[in-house]
Amino acid sequence: MSRERHVPPRTTEALPFEKVDGPARYARTTDKPVQYVTVADAQGTVLGYVWANDEDDAAGWQVRRAGGDEAFNMGALYVSKLRDAKARGAAPTAVLAELIRESDPAGPSHIASGTPQQAPGLQDVKDLAGK
Repeated sequence: MSRERHVPPRTTEALPFEKVDGPARYARTTDKPVQYVTVADAQGTVLGYVWANDEDDAAGWQVRRAGGDEAFNMGALYVSKLRDAKARGAAPTAVLAELIRESDPAGPSHIASGTPQQAPGLQDVKDLAGK
């Protein structure tokens, strides 16, 4: 009786990896002025900011560190909305207007301001979120 172990070929063959495209995304950074909206929870606690810049086709979610886990988790909702908007071909600042229109203060989060705010750059929004 042979003690050699049979190794099925499927366990040793090279796997073909193919690079595929992921979901459409806005650029994650810009060095130009941005518009942003403040996202708050039902109690009015600021969770973070959604920012946008049309010139660089950039937009993103900036979590407010003091918002804790809830703020971090809420970011997934806004990142998803940004990806959906990019897939539709919407301009980044148009997404801010959509978020304001669709905002419901009774929901787990909402846009706290009625109009987008202006910031000289993305770093200013990041600084605001760090406070």
